[in-house]
Amino acid sequence: MTDENATLDGGDVLFTGQEFFVGLSKRTNQRGAEILADAFKDYAVSTVPVTEGLHLKSFCSMGGPGLILIGSSEHAQKALKIMQQMSDHRYDKLTLPDDLAANCIYMNLPDKGHVLLHSTDMFPESFKVLEKLKDYVLIPVSNAEKMKVDGAVTCCSVLINKKANI
Repeated sequence: MTDENATLDGGDVLFTGQEFFVGLSKRTNQRGAEILADAFKDYAVSTVPVTEGLHLKSFCSMGGPGLILIGSSEHAQKALKIMQQMSDHRYDKLTLPDDLAANCIYMNLPDKGHVLLHSTDMFPESFKVLEKLKDYVLIPVSNAEKMKVDGAVTCCSVLINKKANI
């Protein structure tokens, strides 16, 4: 981004496969969201106020095609309501008791199918909810060290869509 007033944190960008939701937080501003919208003109870009937590993905992520994982806190549920009102698409939701447990990484792998990387630390009730996902491979990862610096599973991940024949 060439505009020095624009800020955009990857943790505030949720791509659903249909559209983008951009959290307006301490790390992302309206100008950053506008630049994202200019870069991805084929997709709708909607902004969502993030009033608590580090960024949007501190309490939500995609749990699969058309499935939003969302925390149960009041601010997380308020953000989800805004997302639902702004969208022309309908998403299923899975509410987890712990906001930070909703920060997961979904992958659709040719040899494994639906795979969800999720935090194992301190969220046993949320893990019980995730276990209800049928036909998913759940892969627990430790997040204890990353949490010390407000990090989550998506903070240290770069997903690359690699063609199977490469």
